[in-house]
Amino acid sequence: MKRYFSVLFVAFLAGGLFAQEAEVRPQRTPEEEAAKQTTRLTRELDITDSARIDTLFRMHVKYARMRRQGLTRAQNMERLQSFHAELKSLLTPDEFERFMNHPVEQPRRPRGANVNSNEAPNRQRPQTERQ
Repeated sequence: MKRYFSVLFVAFLAGGLFAQEAEVRPQRTPEEEAAKQTTRLTRELDITDSARIDTLFRMHVKYARMRRQGLTRAQNMERLQSFHAELKSLLTPDEFERFMNHPVEQPRRPRGANVNSNEAPNRQRPQTERQ
């Protein structure tokens, strides 16, 4: 019996040693986040004016710092609305329309991961005609 438990103990110990460690991503600064957002936005909207690019960068830094403050949901909604209002004044109507209609990037999920694992699959009932 002692032998069984010692083998089991060694197996758990070895499993712990060979387990993959979680990848820790370094936290980006607001300036790094703003640079990435500005680059993506200027690429998507084909903005080449350096003055507008600089203004976009400063605006992204301002809102990235606000995002780091741990705001409530209502405050985040106000932040987003003020960001859109400021962006609307900076961009042309066509550029702003393209910005508002661009597809949202979804985070990558591991293969086979169920998005809503706690929920049952979404099944629609067949539509019946009511008379």
